[in-house]
Amino acid sequence: MKKHKLGSSDLEVSILCLGSMTWGTQNTEAEGHAQIDYALDHGINFIDTAEIYPTTPVSKETAGDTERVIGSWIANSSRREDVVIATKIAGNGNRTARPDGGPITADHIRPALEGSLQRLRTDWIDLYQLHWPNRGSYHFRQNWKYDPSGQTTGLDQEFHDILGTLGDLVKEGKLRHFGVSNETAWGCMKWIERADKTNGPRMISIQNEYSLLHRIFDLDLAELCHHENIGLLAYSPLGAGLLTGKYEGGSVPKGSRMDINSELGGRKSAWSTPVVSKYVKVAAKHGLDPAQMALSFCASRPHMGSVIIGATTMEQLATNIASTEIVLSDDVLDDIAAIYREHPIPL
Repeated sequence: MKKHKLGSSDLEVSILCLGSMTWGTQNTEAEGHAQIDYALDHGINFIDTAEIYPTTPVSKETAGDTERVIGSWIANSSRREDVVIATKIAGNGNRTARPDGGPITADHIRPALEGSLQRLRTDWIDLYQLHWPNRGSYHFRQNWKYDPSGQTTGLDQEFHDILGTLGDLVKEGKLRHFGVSNETAWGCMKWIERADKTNGPRMISIQNEYSLLHRIFDLDLAELCHHENIGLLAYSPLGAGLLTGKYEGGSVPKGSRMDINSELGGRKSAWSTPVVSKYVKVAAKHGLDPAQMALSFCASRPHMGSVIIGATTMEQLATNIASTEIVLSDDVLDDIAAIYREHPIPL
């Protein structure tokens, strides 16, 4: 399993990161523990979670349960030093973690982090991420109607206060590094600018959606990551399971994500379905598993920090991890490029 430094940090992470958002709903605590053990045995050392997980579905009743699953594994295994743990504070508008559903503020960060530390049963978090910006985001299928002209200007104080609190928590040893999620190029540059002015913690990663079906990151954000030494943590690299091919022909396996969320958060549509079929056919043409082809492509991207994989079964997890053994040929990449040119943004 390839490992490298994440962004400008000293964190050495595996090219695959174990996602956890099904632990506590689709997966039991024991299944979550089994996934962690299997992943570590196969070279993964990086786990991503969030204070609102699990998300299949999101609810007040289960919020934080995924962190608790990881926490009980840490307590039972005594292997905290073997894993890099990333978690997130929920953004503006989500009431599962903060009853008022308010924005992330300096005052919210400390109790949110303390809550995550308690649930994870650890003294520190390696990477603490802002789940989405207070001002809104073009992610979550919002790119078709995104309009930043309504945003409040003069947000310097917000960036300053949040970064100040994060810096204090770094000094206290409760977190090591800071990252963002579902951010824009402008937002990233503001965090970088503020860190440079105040000598505060500099963001080392950005967790945004990235897959064969969703490659808008390849534009401005890829350029930013290259010049500012920031690693992409790619979530939904299989398009919420679409790129595995398991939904082809209208199939909806019992207990699958589509069985819970029929539109897969807007990913399943009249536009995406035929494009998914084209990628699945490319994999078949070259004798590849479609999921492994999709994951191998993501892992090969020059701006990739780590590709976040998720699974509800051990068979799926084994398939996903085995993608690191695949090297895509020029012929495969040419076929992928041809589809991308015809369908650059099907999601």
